[in-house]
Amino acid sequence: MLSGKKRISKKEMKEDKLVTSYYSAYNFFMENQAKLLIGLGVIALVVVAIVLLSNKRSNDNLAAANLLAKVIPLYESGSYQEAIDGQPVSNIIGLKRIVDEYGGTESGESAKIYLANSFSLLGNWDEAYKHYDNYGGSNPLFEATALAGQAAYYENKNDFKEAAELYKKASKISKTNPSNPEYLFKTALNLMKIGKNDEAKSLFKEIKNEYKFSVVVQEIDRYLSQLEG
Repeated sequence: MLSGKKRISKKEMKEDKLVTSYYSAYNFFMENQAKLLIGLGVIALVVVAIVLLSNKRSNDNLAAANLLAKVIPLYESGSYQEAIDGQPVSNIIGLKRIVDEYGGTESGESAKIYLANSFSLLGNWDEAYKHYDNYGGSNPLFEATALAGQAAYYENKNDFKEAAELYKKASKISKTNPSNPEYLFKTALNLMKIGKNDEAKSLFKEIKNEYKFSVVVQEIDRYLSQLEG
């Protein structure tokens, strides 16, 4: 007499699936281990590269900040050419070299603004514009300065329309920028130069209402009387 088939319990079915899954995974690994190990190695190398790059950028930023701190006194004293070139005797690295070596770090980008300001104050507008236009830092005040510097470049080239647009753009970067009244004032002056008197008048009045204690307000009435006279 034939005996009945033995029923497989749910537990045994699960165990059988686990065994099958284990050997499937094992076989897959053995067949593809070279590729898998290479892949893991590449991922590890990428992670290490990211960490090293991050550390290097951090160290470079710190180095640039230290060098910038040493050269700023030259800039603030009005020694703009020395600030650009540095003082080898005093072991002070100039702004140009800081930008060349550390541009791209936050401190290197800050140095770029001081470098551009130095060139503009020396009347070298082309060099100033190049560095203003190339600013890529995250400081909103420096971002506004870069735009205002470009505006001054166009103003010097008698392109008053472009100057007005850039000054206005600079005034919109940060609401808390203390230079905003000056940027708006210069926007209005350039609008007057291209015959947009109504826009200039409206902007002068806006400055008077919103920035009552700004020094530029003292000059606005004179221009308003010209426009309304």
